[in-house]
Amino acid sequence: MTREFLNEVYDARDADETRALYDDWSDSYDKEVGSNGYATPGRCAEALAQFLKDQTRPILDFGCGTGLSGLALKLAGFETIDGVDLSEEMLAKARAKRLYRNLKVIEAGADLPVIGGDYAAIAAIGVIGAGAAPISVFDDLMSALDRGGYLVMSLNDHALQDRANEARISEWTDCCAARLLFRESGPHLPGFGLNSNVYVLEKM
Repeated sequence: MTREFLNEVYDARDADETRALYDDWSDSYDKEVGSNGYATPGRCAEALAQFLKDQTRPILDFGCGTGLSGLALKLAGFETIDGVDLSEEMLAKARAKRLYRNLKVIEAGADLPVIGGDYAAIAAIGVIGAGAAPISVFDDLMSALDRGGYLVMSLNDHALQDRANEARISEWTDCCAARLLFRESGPHLPGFGLNSNVYVLEKM
């Protein structure tokens, strides 16, 4: 029987267990999420394109996985994309798609390999939430952006059950450290019965 990772990916685990799960999932990831109508990457890319008009400027795809998010960004017109992920096996699949300028393995909790001004935008598509990265990653991503930079991200239904996740976004916008430009609910994995919110924020 083929292992169906969507039945276990949203369970709580530590960083090493998360890396191992995604390493194991790498061979079947595109097929499994694709068969369930994975819509969030395209929705995020289209949302970012509404605000980042110069599509030659570089983007960091944080938690890029097998490159489905990079593909969506390319299809939306973005030309220069770097990717980082915990899983070397996932990155191998992304590398084969030949979408990225650079790809790099990162460690959970490590400083981002970003210097101020490196990226006009950061994408965190399907990254934050149950069984994945904690909401503290949101702070790291926003801090890595220069003023005027954009963060496009998603929170699926599981992530939205934890009110701390949207509350952290509000903390940034309420103190005018960021401006919420876009928020929209829509399909995430409709074949699996999940929706997601897509957000675009501008660093102030």
